[in-house]
Amino acid sequence: MQTRANACKRFNGSSRAFLNRNSDASNELALQRTRRSLAKKQRDKSSSTGTEIVKWNQKISHLMRNGRWESAFQIFQRMPRRTTVSWNAMISGYLMNNRADLAQQIFEEMPERDLVSWNIMISGHVRGKKLQAARLLFDRMPQRDVVSWNSMLSGYGQNGYVDEAREIFDRMPVKNSISWNGILAAYIQNGRFEAACQLFDSVSQWDIVSWNAMMAGYVQKKRLDDAHALFDRMPERDLVSWNTMISGYAQMGKLSEARKLFEESPERDVFTWTALVSGYVQNGFLDEARRIFDEMPERNCVSWNAIIAGYVQNGRMDEAKKLFDEMPSKNISSWNTMITGYAQNGDIDSARRLFDEMQQRDSVSWAAMIAGYSQGGCSEEALRLFIEMERDGERLNRSSFTCVLSTCADIAALDCGKQVHGRLVKAGYEMGCYVGNALLAMYCKCGSIDEAYDVFKQMPEKDVVSWNTMITGYARHGFGKEALKIFESMASTDITPDDVTMVGVLSACSHTGLIDKGIKSFYSMKQMYNIEPKAEHYTCMIDLLGRAGRLEEAYSLMKSLTYEPDGTMWGALLGASRMHGNTQLGEMAAERIFEMEPKNAGMYVLLSNLYATSRRWTDVDKMRLYMRERGVSKVPGFSWIEVKNKVHTFSVGDSLHPDKEKIYAFLEELDLQMKKAGYVSATKMVLHDVEEEEKEHMLRHHSEKLAVAFGILTIPTGRPIRVIKNLRVCEDCHNAIKHISKIVGRLIILRDSNRFHHFEGGFCSCGDYW
Repeated sequence: MQTRANACKRFNGSSRAFLNRNSDASNELALQRTRRSLAKKQRDKSSSTGTEIVKWNQKISHLMRNGRWESAFQIFQRMPRRTTVSWNAMISGYLMNNRADLAQQIFEEMPERDLVSWNIMISGHVRGKKLQAARLLFDRMPQRDVVSWNSMLSGYGQNGYVDEAREIFDRMPVKNSISWNGILAAYIQNGRFEAACQLFDSVSQWDIVSWNAMMAGYVQKKRLDDAHALFDRMPERDLVSWNTMISGYAQMGKLSEARKLFEESPERDVFTWTALVSGYVQNGFLDEARRIFDEMPERNCVSWNAIIAGYVQNGRMDEAKKLFDEMPSKNISSWNTMITGYAQNGDIDSARRLFDEMQQRDSVSWAAMIAGYSQGGCSEEALRLFIEMERDGERLNRSSFTCVLSTCADIAALDCGKQVHGRLVKAGYEMGCYVGNALLAMYCKCGSIDEAYDVFKQMPEKDVVSWNTMITGYARHGFGKEALKIFESMASTDITPDDVTMVGVLSACSHTGLIDKGIKSFYSMKQMYNIEPKAEHYTCMIDLLGRAGRLEEAYSLMKSLTYEPDGTMWGALLGASRMHGNTQLGEMAAERIFEMEPKNAGMYVLLSNLYATSRRWTDVDKMRLYMRERGVSKVPGFSWIEVKNKVHTFSVGDSLHPDKEKIYAFLEELDLQMKKAGYVSATKMVLHDVEEEEKEHMLRHHSEKLAVAFGILTIPTGRPIRVIKNLRVCEDCHNAIKHISKIVGRLIILRDSNRFHHFEGGFCSCGDYW
């Protein structure tokens, strides 16, 4: 029994052990199954989540490409999980939409950055020309690849920092063809062509892109022989190689060489044909250009625009319009070419019709129309269009600003010009020569010489036009000494005076009676600046001597010329003769002028004034008869003034202005006060043999007096009154406005056809020497 009991125990123990082992195995199997199930679920979940993340990232990129960066950010915020790709998509998108600030913010918030993240940010800063920010990031990078180095290299090269580009190039641990092409392009594009040649010759293996770049550099330098030598050395050529040479010869006017290469070219594309067409157009062979154009197997917009531009440049607008209408597809440039052509040829209505038909316009379209109105004398329409351009949301470019500033200058709309100046500053344009010179001219022509000088001082760079504008501005305002000071300052710069500079200097001396200084400047031009005196300089000298009463010297200078004096010189002598009452010399000068310029109404008036001063009324009547017989009409005198952004125009005895009664009443009151102060009407200037009282009445309502009176009535005290006249101010008005300035205590600035007069306290800046 004991043995059986022990056997049972052993069996039961073995049984339990077996069952336990079986149970453990079963549990292990179940656990493995559970783990596998969980792992599968995790993989499925991960796969599902990964697919979702890809979709989210794609959505972000799509929104960014369409400019909807705010919506992209909302998607980014809602993402349950983000990968580095998600962050990079946001950074890239912000940079694409010119929001470098937000891109930088996202970049700094990234939990983990990869090399792509750094490269995206650096490339974005480079595209935005924020090279300092790009370099700071580049220096912080934990690791760099060739893309990082090439981004910095191209950034420096494209923005003119050649030395910095070379420093990056030399430090690169690994260089590829993009690196070599990048440093070569940096040298070529920034004018260091000799360095580019040395680099190119120092390396034996270049790809075809580099060969083409060097060849294009030679072409840009107009070194076509060197370009052709390189072309002949090329181990292989592609279409770009042939097109570069054909285009280079065509642009330089070497059309036979261009045509020879064209015929030899193994293949041609639309650019090849267009280069030849453009070459013939640019060199005046329009009919041959048209023949080639008609042979073209295919054409693009550039081809059409090239031939249309040829017809436009030659004033053949009907043929240009016919081609324009035939174009299968027009781009903005096509429309702009036609608009510019019509505007430059004086057909502003046709230009405007095309402008109104455009489905899309750019800043060039607006600038072309504004320039057309401005050059056509439609100043108010030009200003109106400028305002409309702003409302339309079109970005104002330098050309638009310059055209409008020129318009403001032409009509002396100073307040409008100041507003344009403010918008220009707000738009972020630097005061470079192009914009700065337009501002200078505007302030000078609008009679605000102090503000012109402020702009001049603020200009970081000045070219010869800047200096000339300031010198001429001071001269026309009667501030000859200030003009000469500017000229002396110019001598301390590396800007060399040109013939325009010397015209300004001589005019300054002439208008302010600096006779000796003017004579010395004239005779030192050749010796000091290698400037040969031209007709303009001789005219200034005749004017200078004539105003000083040295008429015989002026006439002797004219007789010493190796060529026949022109009408302007004789006009200066006639003006001086009238000023000093030399009828004999005045008649001789007028006779010469009438031979050369029989329709010059101003000269008939000058001679009539001379006769009237001498009380030779029969000769005055003869002048009127000559004018009628020869179909010469006297240019009517107009004066205008800008008040509250509106230009008010007056003619002599104006009866159309809505405030005429108030103006005439005020002039009557002023006339009484002026006579008490000693004013006497210059009735000798009236070209009619009538009673003195009638002459006084005729002088009282000249256009400049009406404009001055209106200005005093409407412009707040303390502000200058600026009036423009299209003709020379008469002696009586000049005398009257001196008295008016003292009576009302106002600064009155009058611009006539010759110069500016600053009236203040009973005196004029010209010193009665005009």
